[in-house]
Amino acid sequence: MTRLASGADLQLFDTLDSTSLEAKRRIEAGENGPRWIVALTQTAGYGRRGRRWEQRTGDFAGTLFFKPEIDGEALGQVSFIVALALAAVLENHVPPEKISLKWPNDILTGGKKCAGVLLEKLSAHLAIGVGVNIVTAPADTPYQTARLLDYADTAPEPAPEPADFAAALDAHFWPLYEAWRARGFAPVREAWLARAAGLGREITVRLPNQTLTGVFDGLDASGALVLRSGGQKRTIAAGEVFFAPEEKK
Repeated sequence: MTRLASGADLQLFDTLDSTSLEAKRRIEAGENGPRWIVALTQTAGYGRRGRRWEQRTGDFAGTLFFKPEIDGEALGQVSFIVALALAAVLENHVPPEKISLKWPNDILTGGKKCAGVLLEKLSAHLAIGVGVNIVTAPADTPYQTARLLDYADTAPEPAPEPADFAAALDAHFWPLYEAWRARGFAPVREAWLARAAGLGREITVRLPNQTLTGVFDGLDASGALVLRSGGQKRTIAAGEVFFAPEEKK
């Protein structure tokens, strides 16, 4: 067990079924965090909508759990905070101009998915799952993927070890989180939009019961995507965004 500068604990495992499942077990056992659960290998890692997250030794898979001071729908905005923290860490390993953020919770490098965030509200706790392709770029996905090793020749620093990545992410996350608590979502929204992928472009948004096409017009005050289509604007709280022609459909 390692104690990070923020006061959060970091626990590293050789193998877990899932860092998110381990976090759930710890919460059910009465632990409050803040604690990072990091695994070098996962046998049942998952992302949004229960999709399998492929990971090999050297990739990053970690879950931070803690009891937030804020409850309710605003907690969904934490995914934007994590994305900004991830982008800051990735700047050490990828040319900054290659990094962009895809609504609602993906980080792209060179227009391809490199990292993802999964928020889960568990009773009074929040679990933040983070997966980063460091050595692996999965092929069997509905979108193109990238890994940090793709930028080894141009990166400011070499690809990090998972424990070091967790420590760096933790150091960036907490100041952003505390600023959000103090100042609200508006500064987070502005910073996120400055790195937004597809802003002002035509996108496809897949919802559970329909597929919409329109222009990505920004975020509303809550973090919902604003889609402009047919002269009207629609806000979308949850869905999957696809770009063309950069991403496969």
